[in-house]
Amino acid sequence: MPWTQNYAAIGNSIGLTALAVSLPIFYLFWALAIKRMKGHIAGSTTLLFTIIDVIIVYKMPVGLAISASLLGILNGLFPIAWIIVTAVFLYNLTVEAGQFDIIKSSIASLSNDRRLQALLIAFSFGAFLEGAAGFGTPVAITGAILIGLGFEPLYAAGLCLLANTAPVAFGGIGAPILAAAAATGVSGNIISAAVGRQLPFLSVFVPLYLIIVMAGWKGAKEVLPAILTAGVTFAIAQWWSSNFLGPMLPDIIASLFSLVCLATLLKFWKPKNIWRFPNEKGEKVEQYKKYTGGQILKAWSPFIVLTLIVAIWGTNSFKDYVGKTLKWFVMIPHWPGLDGFVMKAAPIVKKPTLYAANYKFDFFAYAGTAILITAVITMIILRISPARSAKVAGTTLKTLIYPVITIGSVLGFAYIANYSGLSYTLGLLFAQTGHAFPFFSPMLGWLGVFLTGSDTSANALFGQLQNVSAQQIGINPILAIAANSSGGVMGKMISPQSIAVAAAATGLVGRESDLFRFTLKHSIFLLLLVCIMTYLQAYVFQGMMPTIAGIMPMIASILH
Repeated sequence: MPWTQNYAAIGNSIGLTALAVSLPIFYLFWALAIKRMKGHIAGSTTLLFTIIDVIIVYKMPVGLAISASLLGILNGLFPIAWIIVTAVFLYNLTVEAGQFDIIKSSIASLSNDRRLQALLIAFSFGAFLEGAAGFGTPVAITGAILIGLGFEPLYAAGLCLLANTAPVAFGGIGAPILAAAAATGVSGNIISAAVGRQLPFLSVFVPLYLIIVMAGWKGAKEVLPAILTAGVTFAIAQWWSSNFLGPMLPDIIASLFSLVCLATLLKFWKPKNIWRFPNEKGEKVEQYKKYTGGQILKAWSPFIVLTLIVAIWGTNSFKDYVGKTLKWFVMIPHWPGLDGFVMKAAPIVKKPTLYAANYKFDFFAYAGTAILITAVITMIILRISPARSAKVAGTTLKTLIYPVITIGSVLGFAYIANYSGLSYTLGLLFAQTGHAFPFFSPMLGWLGVFLTGSDTSANALFGQLQNVSAQQIGINPILAIAANSSGGVMGKMISPQSIAVAAAATGLVGRESDLFRFTLKHSIFLLLLVCIMTYLQAYVFQGMMPTIAGIMPMIASILH
């Protein structure tokens, strides 16, 4: 007989139960922010604590708790950790081939200024990678590039996490929006339009905030033309594409438009002063060697190939071809000891529903495999022998052992949070805030991304809860669904999964706690901005949000 989730297991109280099952989350914050534990230790002990907690509080059978954890760990290895390993391997190949000096020179030809390099790489190029692949790819790639340019590791990782906010809701070819649509039954185009009327405000602000974090307000004022160019062009393209083209292309279109406009500006405008990090003060600004167009093209070829392949990998036609035509995957349709053994209950579902559990090893569909294929092509283009490549691969794997453990344990925690009902208990607590719910609605998405590491997962987890709660208090449910995604992106930078990815890419393994402390305050501040904006859109600027009736003429005009 299936075990039924009980979201108010202690004294029939959502509040008391939420307090009890929040202990592992508080522990994780304490371990990283105060105790400064290494990531793999904090992650592993949090997973163990969570297993014990849900067994005691929810009376979850031990076998179910362990099985859910193992399923999460496996999903942490493939596809998430697989992206990190292949991304760092690709970067290391370019270094091994001596091409990264040319890449640095080509970027420096646009600007030697660290502020402008951050805008180009962390914000604009990172947004493209988020749109094409998502799931850790942008932070892994852009973090490695910034390190190669000479950024301090902590700033390289922290800035990439901070920059990877505005594009996340449309990442992976619109995966988070499509997940929200599937969870709520609301059209993905409507949700896309709603999110596209929230995030563009942040897209204008994030580049400014990014540079203020780096160089202070004075340093930001010196490059204000570049900041406005990067942010405003991204925001305009993001708004237009999300409202008129749907959820799949906003990041791709906005990032390329932003990148081209910013690069064009830098051909005609330069800041008065070249800004460097404090540890670089007194150092002579490096004068890079001039290279031919062919040499620059060759050096950038790994990332050009990556862009093309990742873009292809993200299309539905390619996924359909691999999944339905080639069928190159291994499917475990019924995860042992879990599938058919857990029952969701009201009010999360209208009637008791079995919680499915399966695992699909879809090697050729993974973004990490796209990066691996890019690495193989890179070996050919840059003429790196198999022996040298194998040596680079071995070194890469050796340095990433602990980050892989961190990612596995974090995903194990995420899965047990879902299958035990922990996530739903916390969600129901937020849903009880009544008139103030629009303010707290983004926090629910933020919590979901912190727990799962994914805006896609957070939307699947809490999308319907947002929908139902909004209807109960009488606000536009489209706003609440959108707020789940918009608030969720602010949790991305503090998700232990993201922290592990960034630490691995920038050589900060063992210093995950420092990175968490760096991003936490920024995450909370940006989240509060989204909370205020959502509250105002709920009660003051109600006309900003689309409704199902209002969006239909727009969709019809697109189709015709």
